[in-house]
Amino acid sequence: MAQRLLVLQSLWAMERRRPDGAEWPLDRKLGMIRDAGFDGAGVRFFDHGYAREVTGFLRAHGLVWQAQCYPETVEDLRPILDRVRELGADHVNLQPNARPYRLEACFPYIEGWQRLAAEAGIPVFIETHRDRMTTDLMTTLQLVDRFPDLKLTADLSHYLVGREFAWPVSQENHALIHRILDQAWALHGRVASREQVQVQISFPHHRDWLDLFMGWWEYGIRSWRRRAPADATLTFLCELGPKEYAMTGPDGYELSDRWAEALMLKDLVRALWARIEAEEVSRAPQS
Repeated sequence: MAQRLLVLQSLWAMERRRPDGAEWPLDRKLGMIRDAGFDGAGVRFFDHGYAREVTGFLRAHGLVWQAQCYPETVEDLRPILDRVRELGADHVNLQPNARPYRLEACFPYIEGWQRLAAEAGIPVFIETHRDRMTTDLMTTLQLVDRFPDLKLTADLSHYLVGREFAWPVSQENHALIHRILDQAWALHGRVASREQVQVQISFPHHRDWLDLFMGWWEYGIRSWRRRAPADATLTFLCELGPKEYAMTGPDGYELSDRWAEALMLKDLVRALWARIEAEEVSRAPQS
């Protein structure tokens, strides 16, 4: 079995948060994800009833999911793992919702979460995210130095806007991002600029930022393909979030069609994977 890419859609990103209060009901959101050809969804697992309902639909339609969680302590992960044992998941995506002042104070969290994941036999990837233990790029890289087996979910939008890299991005900063990607076992998809955590990828004047992220994701996919087993699966979660991630005009409505952009992102990433795969096949020795 060959390596596979699964492109998921975030259910959080299906929230609209419009001034008129119009939201899609859950069954419509799930139907849209299915009918648009996504491979599954990112699902918050802290609400047991919600997780059971959503995963029931996804399973019935042959789709997959990643379990999102936000533990504040080591033990907060335990009920999430219990839920995954019951409901399944491709992996657990953990936002480390703790903010120790000193680097050394982070170690017991990482060690504890890794221990619980190993005991449960469930893959747990720690997400790079602002307002979390991984909020700072340099701190996260120091954690990688301390835990070289640390498996990350790379959401690079937070580091571009957090570090406010100068444009064009320097080779030094590319190298720092590549170090994160070399630890990444899943990718979250959002395009940032150096001042905004999310820009509209359908706007022509944001093309440079889209190209930057497509280049980083290409590096990340190639790195993952070298490290991962021959039958492994990589997930890419489209996560174009609602306001205040999405920019809005003076009327409070978004400046672009975020759902259409999610479909655009899905197709771009699948085309990128196909190109990489084709290149690797063409370079393989012929028997």
